[in-house]
Amino acid sequence: MHRKFGYLLAATAFAAIAVPPCAFAQGADPASRQAYFGDLHLHTSYSFDAWAMMGTKITPEDAYRFAKGETITYLGKQVHRVDPPLDFLAVTDHSEYLGVMRQLDDNSSSFSQSAVGKDIKKDPMKGFLSIFRNNTSSSREISGFDGSAVMQDAWQHEMDAANANYQPGKFTTFIAYEWTSMPQGRYNLHRNVIFNGDHAPLPFTSRDSQRPDDLWTYLEKTREQGIDVIDIPHNANASGGLMFDWVNSDGKPIDEAYAQRRASNEPLTEIYQNKGGSETVPELSSADEFSNFEVMDTLLLGNVKSAPPGSYVRDAEGRGLVIQNRVGVNPYKLGFVAASDFHNGLSTSAENAFAGFVFGVDPNVTLPGPDAAKKVLTPQPALFPVDPDSAETTSNIPSPVIPNLPYNPAKTTDPTTFGSAGLTGVWAEENTRPSIFAAFRRNETFATSGTRLRIRFFGSWDYPSGLTDHSDWVATAYSQGVPMGGDLPAKAEAGKAPRFAVWAVKDPDGANLDRVQIVKLWTEGDGYKEKIFDVALSDGRKVDGKTGHAPPVGNTVDLNTATYKNSIGATQLSATWQDPEFDPSKPAVYYARALEIPTPRWTTILAVKTHLPLPDNGRAILQERAWASPIWYTPAKSTASRETSKHNQAHG
Repeated sequence: MHRKFGYLLAATAFAAIAVPPCAFAQGADPASRQAYFGDLHLHTSYSFDAWAMMGTKITPEDAYRFAKGETITYLGKQVHRVDPPLDFLAVTDHSEYLGVMRQLDDNSSSFSQSAVGKDIKKDPMKGFLSIFRNNTSSSREISGFDGSAVMQDAWQHEMDAANANYQPGKFTTFIAYEWTSMPQGRYNLHRNVIFNGDHAPLPFTSRDSQRPDDLWTYLEKTREQGIDVIDIPHNANASGGLMFDWVNSDGKPIDEAYAQRRASNEPLTEIYQNKGGSETVPELSSADEFSNFEVMDTLLLGNVKSAPPGSYVRDAEGRGLVIQNRVGVNPYKLGFVAASDFHNGLSTSAENAFAGFVFGVDPNVTLPGPDAAKKVLTPQPALFPVDPDSAETTSNIPSPVIPNLPYNPAKTTDPTTFGSAGLTGVWAEENTRPSIFAAFRRNETFATSGTRLRIRFFGSWDYPSGLTDHSDWVATAYSQGVPMGGDLPAKAEAGKAPRFAVWAVKDPDGANLDRVQIVKLWTEGDGYKEKIFDVALSDGRKVDGKTGHAPPVGNTVDLNTATYKNSIGATQLSATWQDPEFDPSKPAVYYARALEIPTPRWTTILAVKTHLPLPDNGRAILQERAWASPIWYTPAKSTASRETSKHNQAHG
């Protein structure tokens, strides 16, 4: 379907900051790579929605310090993370009106003195809605106020904060921002833009253009300046089918040039975050018994259903194979990341460190009291109208952590459908910008729903059976095959199928593992098909030959106390698996998924702590999980995808 985009391509200014480059372990043994965990999507008071809608006062400096495990002041209280410090973080404040709204905290600022500033201070929510609805305008200015100088200063501040908190070998920061495209004011096409160095050009905003193609032009011009940069789509689940469409921004079928540009600029995608999972849903994957995970299937405004086709990552991986068959290049060759998207600057992924909406909390200090928790755990009247252009609306839901702040989550009438934060995992030689960014470029990433579950995934034509049983299996896996994010060499021999090695180990402080699965997609006719294989099961369980499913792992959760026991499941699982249905003539993609045993969801934890009834929404428990980035197979007759891979590796 053709959907029109607002368009204005503006000139981009480049600024330079002199910061010494960081050392990188060039030539290091890949088998020495370690797992590092981070968040690539977080907002502070420099984001206009975080300031206006959530009352956020946290700065980028505060966000980095909190992520490192330091105690900071939040709402007049001393707060800290209850989960381990992060290894890396990107503060991704919205590029639109960057830093402008927080100028209203200073009564002497020019924005506070302006007529529009005075109106916004009287009613921040109304002001936010007014600005948001005008966000498709070609002007970069707020009506009656030119914020360009403020935005330039704010961007310099964002870069300075990232550089000041970068501690190579201990804590890595990335200069970053969020490009907030929303065609027709409703379809989510947001991207997080991540730079690899210590300086970056002024951000490209959705007021410059709503078209991803024009963002890519900005990225390509930035690389010409010697700065590598990627963008990461997020919340495809709220895109109404636009994020992974069959057509380009002009509504025309994707061609080779478009596919090549997209693959080069977007090697990763967010598969899970606070506003829902984007792997798949039952409507697309009816045979997947675990597809109904943290589903939020509405658009960002109102309780409007988002069309599932084109809105989920598994569907994108399948569509990419089909498009590759047509034009020679796969535009959706995507590795996986996960994030928080919290809007109060507190990145924390523990299930008990979340209490609804888009806030991280310190459960020992800022957990909502019974009255606020009751509203968080109860569905509320519609907040935004179905038509985002209609009259203003109000909300009767208070912020879960900020007393007396009217808060409008803008997405759903049931606050319990929000989820705790996810985490991005990378396999990298060291905790530095060059090393971690190189992992982004080669897709050697994995995503988790917030747990520190680690997963590795390799593919080869030559792995011996039982590879993962050997102590040196990782070195062999690298030397004889490719890791997650790689391409199998197109040398399929007659009667030979690829073999995959997969390994997962539990979060040291978390739940045992239920199972490890491999998800396969392949082309079939003019479309694609999918199938899930249970390749490693805990507690000696076996797959039922008739149903194709394994028996459930069990459930130790006590809903009365919001606790569980690690008396079932396994501390680690591994397998060397060969595809029993391989067809060398058909392109295919494989990725691994590991599931934990059932544990209490945040809603259950909050209800128990505040002595309230559990919400009647079928989400009392969850099975946390991790997704390893895919491995692709392309028959020898199609070489374009390998050229794409070489192009991507050249930027790694």
